[in-house]
Amino acid sequence: MALNPLVDSRDVRFVLFELLEIEKLGQYPAYADFDRDMYEEILQLAERIAVNTFYPANREGDRIGVSYDPQKKEVRTPDVFKPAYRAYVEAGFLNITGKPDHGGMGMPLTIGNACEEFFSAANGPLLGYPGLTRGAAELINNFGTDDQKRLYLDKMYSGTWCGTMCLTEPNAGSDVGALRTKAVRRDDGTYLISGQKIFITCGEHDMAENIIHPVLARIEGDPPGTRGISIFIVPKFLVNPDGTLGKRNDVVCSGIEHKMGLKASPTCTLNFGDNGSCVGYLLGEERKGMKIMFRMMNEARILVGLHGLALSSTAYMHAVTYARTRLQGAHVTQMAKPDAPQVAIINHPDVKRMLLWMKSYVEGMRMLTYALSWYSDLAGVLDGEERNRAEAMVELLTPILKAGNTDMAWLVTAEAIQVYGGYGYIADYPVEQLARDSKILSLFEGTNGIQSIDLVMRKILMNRDQYNYRVWREEVEKAVAAAKGVVDDGYIEQVSRGLQKFNEVVEMLKKQMAEMKIFHIFSAATPFQQAMYLLALAWLHLRSLTAAGPKLKAVLGDAKGDARAALVRDNREAAFYSGKVLSSQFFLRSEFPKFFGRIEALLNGETAVIKAGDEIFTGALME
Repeated sequence: MALNPLVDSRDVRFVLFELLEIEKLGQYPAYADFDRDMYEEILQLAERIAVNTFYPANREGDRIGVSYDPQKKEVRTPDVFKPAYRAYVEAGFLNITGKPDHGGMGMPLTIGNACEEFFSAANGPLLGYPGLTRGAAELINNFGTDDQKRLYLDKMYSGTWCGTMCLTEPNAGSDVGALRTKAVRRDDGTYLISGQKIFITCGEHDMAENIIHPVLARIEGDPPGTRGISIFIVPKFLVNPDGTLGKRNDVVCSGIEHKMGLKASPTCTLNFGDNGSCVGYLLGEERKGMKIMFRMMNEARILVGLHGLALSSTAYMHAVTYARTRLQGAHVTQMAKPDAPQVAIINHPDVKRMLLWMKSYVEGMRMLTYALSWYSDLAGVLDGEERNRAEAMVELLTPILKAGNTDMAWLVTAEAIQVYGGYGYIADYPVEQLARDSKILSLFEGTNGIQSIDLVMRKILMNRDQYNYRVWREEVEKAVAAAKGVVDDGYIEQVSRGLQKFNEVVEMLKKQMAEMKIFHIFSAATPFQQAMYLLALAWLHLRSLTAAGPKLKAVLGDAKGDARAALVRDNREAAFYSGKVLSSQFFLRSEFPKFFGRIEALLNGETAVIKAGDEIFTGALME
């Protein structure tokens, strides 16, 4: 299978079919109708649309961007996006994991997210439109009334209408409970919504004939804080009882942001009820808005983590392609010869190191993303304790995936620029856009600092008996046991020792929690998350070595020396498995050792952050 310029298609198959053995889901009724051939067919379709339709529109979309008409208060999107969007929705990808009762394919989330990697790698800004629509539709599907489902779902799942997520306000970003948007009951059961939301991705555009906004607001008289928040369906155009469009609702876009990246995805300020006539419809129960919206937010956080993988993937693939063709300098063994021929830079040791570093992280990010999706699929088909364990893995891995992958995307895209040298900094080449587009991911859907606090507090320390952490630790121990006798002990020992040291940190934090040293815990949250991310990738790289090592031996047989090198050079499977083994070996012995320095820093218990008052940061600004 030929590689496209965006995603290593063969590695996608390795993780799905060799590491996770996705076909085993066929034993459960929900997925009994699917087999390897059907999965392959949908993956190939996703790759084809991504490469042939999404990708060509990406650079043009970045160049043109979106435009705002202050008179009409409308946003225009790049024309090149519209046929790509239609190709995506007409092929059924917007509802690939949805149930057939609303036109869904009913496929596992693991397969759906593998397809999304292709699309996101090809054109992340474009994928935001259907991605938010899917999330908003799922809220209505899970919490809406029968009438709400009838009016909205078919149009949204078909992509005829789009959706958003409206949380953030000027004074209520991470502190959602401080929102001021208000809902006033009316006699007919609807509500009048008034307020302003900012940073609303795809809040206004011309990609669809209607936009459905799930909006957090406080019903007049309800208590302050998050416990008093409800959620409402606020359509751009009101919908008549027969499903046709009615008059324009009193919700308008008052401006868009001028951003570092994602220039073809509008980030909008939305005003609700400037004329006192914005109609909203309660979604679910009153004062359950945060609980309902968190359903969409958690799914969105997984999707943002996937975007981090996808941008890293395409940055790596572009860097490899460039390094293979860019001639510069003599081979290191011929540097003393003035007339030595130039070689492609991929032959230079430092460039090889950069590429192997990128490869090891991209492959780790892919394993983590698909593994979380796999546990989510299992949680939907298992019962009892097995289901509890799968749900625990999803809960624990979500903030690790979101924060870890998105922080790493910024570093991987930067490394791709480094491989290109000066050309990487120039807009004529693709990697500078990838870096610009990647930075927002650490801010989307709850900043990575929020993810870190969520991980250490809610998912571990406040989790009853640390159940989530115990389940995950047992999964790592299972991987260590499976690797014995298959993988060299040096690689196994890294993971085993890493888990032991990490457990020391958890025990330290538990003690601090008992002593109510909350400031200590919060100040350590991000370093803790970053260390756990490395350990999670090490766990998966050990699993990869356990799966790929024997297959490499089977392909190579007894070949040694030049014969082995020739086989790796000429046989795609030999080359692939060789790359898998080297990638995991590099991560476990060259990259993962940095984990232990992070652990030492955490165990040191340095309190400088706690002692630092705000006056120390002003320096020369003080009078």
